Amino acid sequence: MSQEDQMETLITQTINGAIATIPAYLEEIKEKKETLKVEEPKEFVYGVVMGMALGMSGAILSAQKEMPTAEDQMKVRDLIYKHIPEIRERIFS
Repeated sequence: MSQEDQMETLITQTINGAIATIPAYLEEIKEKKETLKVEEPKEFVYGVVMGMALGMSGAILSAQKEMPTAEDQMKVRDLIYKHIPEIRERIFS
């Protein structure tokens, strides 16, 4: 398996893990509405999931032996962005 394939696998696993947290986040926002004061829970959770995906992917890139290039960072974003329809469907449907 190439390094790019390994990275895609790790990113996909990260996104799947983030997607798995969606119901728990939505429930927590509902339960702690007064404390959190979130007006759009689904948009908030979308931001959390995307932040988790981008943050973990950034950590994966940083753990490489060499500094990630701008091209590496764009590849990672492209991998994440191709999952956006799935993420949005899981949150908004």
